[in-house]
Amino acid sequence: MLHTEKAVITEGRYDKARLTTVIDGLIITTEGFGIFNSKEKQTLIKKIAEEKGIIILTDSDAAGFKIRNFLKNIVPEDKITHAYIPDIYGKEKRKASPSKEGKLGVEGIDNSLLEKALLNTGLFSETEKKPTDNPITASDLFETGLTGRENSADKRRALLLSMGLPARLTGKNLLSVLNTFMTKEELYEKAREIFAD
Repeated sequence: MLHTEKAVITEGRYDKARLTTVIDGLIITTEGFGIFNSKEKQTLIKKIAEEKGIIILTDSDAAGFKIRNFLKNIVPEDKITHAYIPDIYGKEKRKASPSKEGKLGVEGIDNSLLEKALLNTGLFSETEKKPTDNPITASDLFETGLTGRENSADKRRALLLSMGLPARLTGKNLLSVLNTFMTKEELYEKAREIFAD
């Protein structure tokens, strides 16, 4: 079980129930889109973020990213750590049909993948934090073809899927995530490996 002093923010009660099997720490739900209208929940999350910091772990679908982006607008950036689950298609056991995008959410992901998503944040002692004296930059993303090129979106998607990350990541979030657990040299090596013709 992973221990964290930071609060983990997730979408709903089923996500929270799954996370309690992986995390020893405070887990707060947004009640899905309920966070948008709940000033009390917003105040609670802002207060906890100020005191402890938060880890946002939402589903990798459009709704999960909408909630994540909302939280990014109410909590200072330096108080947020992002954890991302991979895009895995399927249906949660308790549901009659798959979600709108057909992806598993936090509640449907195996514990090992949830642990990996959390370890990739670099907050836990089980993972080795990568050096940041030579971070991956926007120029590196351009040089590797991940941004600014005709087929960049396809390359980004291939890279992210190969790393078990959601294909929806772009721009600043992509840089932040890659710099958490990858060196510049590793990025170039991975890009050569995946994009070799």
